[in-house]
Formats: sequence, structure tokens, C-alpha cells
Amino acid sequence: MITIDFTLDWKLKLQNRFLNYVKIYSTSDPESDSTPSTPQQWDMANYLFEELKNLGLTDVSMDEHGYIYAYVPSNLENDDEPVVGFISHYDTSPDFNGKDVKPQIWDDYNGEDLLLNKETGFTLSPTKFKSLKDYVGKTLITTDGTTLLGADDKAGVAEIVTAAEFLLAHPDIKHGKIALGFTPDEEIGRGAHKFDVKKFGAEWAYTMDGGALGELEYENFNAAGAVVNIHGLSVHPGYAFGQMVNASLLAAEFIKMLPENETPSTTKGFEGFYHLTDLKSDVSEAKIQYIIRDHDENKFEARKKHITAVVSAFNKKFGEGTADIEIKEQYRNMKQQFEGKMHIVDIAEQAMKDANIKPDIKAIRGGTDGAQLSYMGLPCPNIFAGGINFHGPYEYVVLESMEKAVKVIVNIARAVKKR
Repeated sequence: MITIDFTLDWKLKLQNRFLNYVKIYSTSDPESDSTPSTPQQWDMANYLFEELKNLGLTDVSMDEHGYIYAYVPSNLENDDEPVVGFISHYDTSPDFNGKDVKPQIWDDYNGEDLLLNKETGFTLSPTKFKSLKDYVGKTLITTDGTTLLGADDKAGVAEIVTAAEFLLAHPDIKHGKIALGFTPDEEIGRGAHKFDVKKFGAEWAYTMDGGALGELEYENFNAAGAVVNIHGLSVHPGYAFGQMVNASLLAAEFIKMLPENETPSTTKGFEGFYHLTDLKSDVSEAKIQYIIRDHDENKFEARKKHITAVVSAFNKKFGEGTADIEIKEQYRNMKQQFEGKMHIVDIAEQAMKDANIKPDIKAIRGGTDGAQLSYMGLPCPNIFAGGINFHGPYEYVVLESMEKAVKVIVNIARAVKKR
């Protein structure tokens, strides 16, 4: 068993770094065409950029789109080992309020309800979230019930930066060159779009963007986004007979035409779904946004064809031109990119075992930057970061899981050898 002397001082460094990160507002915006998609992401990017430089990492750079690259130099005499990378995103999800995050620390969690907000009575309870019982005696960091936490993926950012600082402080731990990458806009499916794989220079990498302790993932959903626009006709309601076409009512009709048992709350495992993420409507116009997911490529293609056919059937029923649809692919299942390259996964699995972690290898019911990066020539499995209940006010992170993630990064760094 390989051990790492991760003292209380380092644990506090990790905790404080994470707390500093989550207090910086960095929500992304799917409606924006800029990169980053929101100005507030620059606050996080600039903070991180300066921190990396101050830590003494080499070749620290940030491009005009907010992508940050930095390196831990090799300390080996033979410097021809493959470069391994670690990647996280610093934006937070637009699914819930990410501004003015007020993190709370709960030491030695007792397994009971946590009253996060005395004013509102907002409670994080193991009755609703049974996973809490797995962390009795651990240190939990939660929200105050008014925002998300941002552990997705500022936990991953904190872990990578802390591991890099740890390696710089411990030259006795031998390793090759290590590349670090930090991206904007992952939460809106664009995190890897402008990532410079060539500049990054790694032979392969790992995204630190998973959930519970032990997660290791190298397959994920195929993903697309669909926008359905419905066009109504607004006239004065007092004189609407035979004339008004209410787009809001038509939107409700359209939603009912998709399979009601193929949603996120009715599927699991390798089952795909249509997820209604947003609906904006009035009498004149309705805009319905879906995400489409499936692990199986053929079923994924069938889903895209099906929703398009539903639009055609809708127009046949309510009149040609009543609805239109635009589908944009977001990422693909990265599993096939690991054919002949399973040593990348094996190294991570062994690194977890060396940190006394039981690996939980499974498919992601979602996606990460790694999915797109794998298709860009950078094979990139996903590793746990310790957060639970992402994208909402019940989000929390387990500090001890974050500590374990740092140890996994260090173990991978020193395990990589030329093949």
C-alpha cells in the first residue's frame, strides 16, 4: 500500500481553497454565444490564473476564451515519460442560483437532519437523501439553501491545484511532466470546444468531475440539445373566437406527445431519455428546450429522429409551420476511444486502490469535458471529485472524499511510465 503524508495543514489548504472558489460567482449561460458565456466567469478565471502563477507552476497561460493551462515540471532524470493531464471546469450550472454562495462546514456529521437555513427552515435530510448516511463522522460542506454549492466542479479544481502544490512541495515524489487544464462553460456543453489539445501536450488526461468517492468512468451518454419553437397567433381575447392560436396551450400539447416514461426521473442505468429543461411561452410564441441522451449510438440516433417526427406530426395536426425544431449535438460516448488504451483506466483504478479506495467503475449518466476531448485525440476518463446532489440547493461535498481525490491525482502522477 502506497501512503501519502497528507497532514492537517494540507487538508485545511484544500478546504480553504475550495471555500474561496465557491464564493466566486461563475455561472454559465446557454443563451450566450460568447466564450466564456458570462462575464462573471472571468472573475474565477483571473483568480485561478494568478493563484497558479503564485504557486510556482510553469508555463501558466490563459487564452482569450478563458482556458487556463499550467504545468508541474518533471523531476525525473529521464524526462521522456508520457505527459499526463488533469482537467476541471470552473463554471457552475445555470440550473439554479450560483450567486452569493454561503458555504457551511459541518464537522463530524452525526447522520441527522442538517438545518441549512434557520430563516427558511431549509433542511438537508437523510430521509430524502439516503447517501448522507454514508458520511457519518465526515466533514460536509453544504449550501445555505438559497444557492447551489458549486462543487461541480470547483471541488475538482481545488483538488487538482492542491495536488500540484503538494507535488511541488514534495520533490521526493518522482513523476513526469503533469499538465493542468481549466475550462469555462462545461455546464452548457461547450467546455472542450476551444480547448487547445496540442498546446496542452498530454498523451492522455483525467477530468476530476465525478461524484461520490471511488467513481471512475470511461463511458457516457451521447448527447444533443433540441429547441422546439411553436408559433401562435395573438388577438384580443374578447374577439378571439376562431382566430387566436395560443402557443402556450400548443406547447403543452407538444410536451404530451413525447414518451412520458422516458424522462430522467423514470430511467436509470443505460436507459436514455428526453429531458424538458426549459419552457418560455406566451400566446404568440413558445420555446421548449430539451436535452436528448442515450448511451447506445443507434438508440441516440433514433431519439433524434423521433422528436423530429413528433414535430412533423404536430404540424400535420395543427398546420404546417406551427412548429420547427433545431437539434445540436453536444458530445458522444467516449467508450470506443479507449479501445487498445485501457491502461489509462487501469492506472486510475490502481491509484484508487493505493489510496485505499474501492473503485466504482460505471457509465456516466451525463457527460464531461472528457467526452469531447476523447474525440479530439485526448483520451480522458472521469474521476470522482466528492460532490453529491449537483445543480441545486441540496448540493454538498465530503471533505475527506476531496482529500482522497488529491491522493489519487498524486498516485497517478507517479505511476505513469513510458509504454
